[in-house]
Amino acid sequence: MPRGRRLPVPVPVRDNGRVLEMTREQFEELVSQALDRIPPELTRLMDNVAVFVEDEPDPGDPDLLGLYEGTPLTDRGEWYAGVLPDRITIYRGPTLRMCETQEDVVAETEITVVHEIAHHFGIDDERLHALGYG
Repeated sequence: MPRGRRLPVPVPVRDNGRVLEMTREQFEELVSQALDRIPPELTRLMDNVAVFVEDEPDPGDPDLLGLYEGTPLTDRGEWYAGVLPDRITIYRGPTLRMCETQEDVVAETEITVVHEIAHHFGIDDERLHALGYG
């Protein structure tokens, strides 16, 4: 079941007529840096998962910041073999629209990366919100 991080509800109105500018390459670098900050003891446990950056989520869910699609480690059993990698997607557009500064983008990107990786480890949204990664 796909699990993801969305804009906070209610979404603050930001009608300042501009969107923070950041190239896809710059955003991909932020995602890479966020992945580098995950403790090595956790990254060693990650299995069969790939991380992608996309500009926008599906039109039906424009506020989606990130999405985990796959089978969490906690749900895998003996049957789990020969499957495609789990997929974590981080979305650039919604992140840039909600942030006002480069520092905000860095912080939101890191939170979203951690949130989606936590889903890979089987941690649900309720627990993530309690930990401050909602």
